[in-house]
Amino acid sequence: MRTDRAFRCEIVSPEGRVFEGDTTKVVATAVDGEVGVLYNHAPLVVALGTGSLRVTSPDGSVRRFTAHGGFLEVLGNRVTVLTDRVDPNE
Repeated sequence: MRTDRAFRCEIVSPEGRVFEGDTTKVVATAVDGEVGVLYNHAPLVVALGTGSLRVTSPDGSVRRFTAHGGFLEVLGNRVTVLTDRVDPNE
């Protein structure tokens, strides 16, 4: 269920799409610290380090991954994560 504060998120690795869906918050480990993204965030491109990647769904559930490098782009209420490798943390 999409709310007025939700935005689209896609996580892609060389093996294919790992996640695509609506989210209310994305938190990732950049090379120089953590970055958080909420609805209406300014455009941004950040290099990712190895670390936590958390995606909060509109229902409040959190999907957790470990990203190993890559980039996170924010553009027009859409977050795209392109990563060298991503492991789900279930």
